[in-house]
Amino acid sequence: MAKTALITGITGQDGSYLAEFLLAKGYRVAGMVRRDHSESLGRIAHLEGQIEICVADLLDQGSLLRLIEKNSPDEIYNLAAQSFVPTSWDHPVSTGEFAALGVTKLLESIRLVNPAIRYYQASSSEMFGKAEESPQNERTRFCPRNPYGVAKVYGHLITVNYRENHGIPACSGILFNHESPRRATAFVTRKISRQVALVKSGHATELRLGNLIAARDWGFAGDYVEAMWLMLQQPEAQDYVVGTGRAHTVKEFAQLAFQHVGLDWQDYVSVDPSLVRGTEKHQLVADAGKARRVLGWIPRVDFETLVAMMVDADLAEIDARGPDLSAC
Repeated sequence: MAKTALITGITGQDGSYLAEFLLAKGYRVAGMVRRDHSESLGRIAHLEGQIEICVADLLDQGSLLRLIEKNSPDEIYNLAAQSFVPTSWDHPVSTGEFAALGVTKLLESIRLVNPAIRYYQASSSEMFGKAEESPQNERTRFCPRNPYGVAKVYGHLITVNYRENHGIPACSGILFNHESPRRATAFVTRKISRQVALVKSGHATELRLGNLIAARDWGFAGDYVEAMWLMLQQPEAQDYVVGTGRAHTVKEFAQLAFQHVGLDWQDYVSVDPSLVRGTEKHQLVADAGKARRVLGWIPRVDFETLVAMMVDADLAEIDARGPDLSAC
């Protein structure tokens, strides 16, 4: 009999890739959306008829209980959150409500309905913040530097508590930055790939960026959802750091993106001081040795391929729809 997976945040980048991955594994997939959700269903439009969309809210305990009772999932993947760090400064309360309190309500619902459900919590490298060591692994102390990171620490630790105190097989994946053509345009990687495509197609002449030397451990989201699934297949629930182990700067990303379309980045990139974060992250690089040893997981898509993939996707989008990609 096929397993059933429930995905919160199914309309996001990770949710769409995870839904595809689980369908390929033969799962029945249900995805949770909010009744008043404003996000586009575009990332999962191609899965219409293959997945079931269910209405619930992480802040509504009753709706979560009904959702779990109705679907009887074997696995729950909690990917729902406000994930753009600058927005967390503008909306710290709602960021905390969903990334902290919402996690608690979901775990409590699992405890009440069926504590045998295997649970995945989307933790984040933002929890390390001002890291005391580099690279970071599962034992590195958390020192978050923004409301999103703080809320994610709560979500991570409450997951540990429900695992240890209630026996729920709950895992947290501490994922470092992971990108794709489905990334929202607010994120710097998609901003770069989109603008490079616009420049190449003659619809733009400039790319404005902030801190060019800011470095990130960037991987491909499609690889990272496999790590999520692998965590829930293990006999013992544990937490894992997931990343490539290599940091690249914003400048490198822009250079490669322009190079991919035969242009010199220096002719188009300008630095805008207003785009520099006030609390820029310190060097965050993943030590994913445990994921390699225990899960057998390794990233398949390298940095150069990821950049080219994103630029090509935006070029194809512009060719198909024109320069207005505001809905992406």
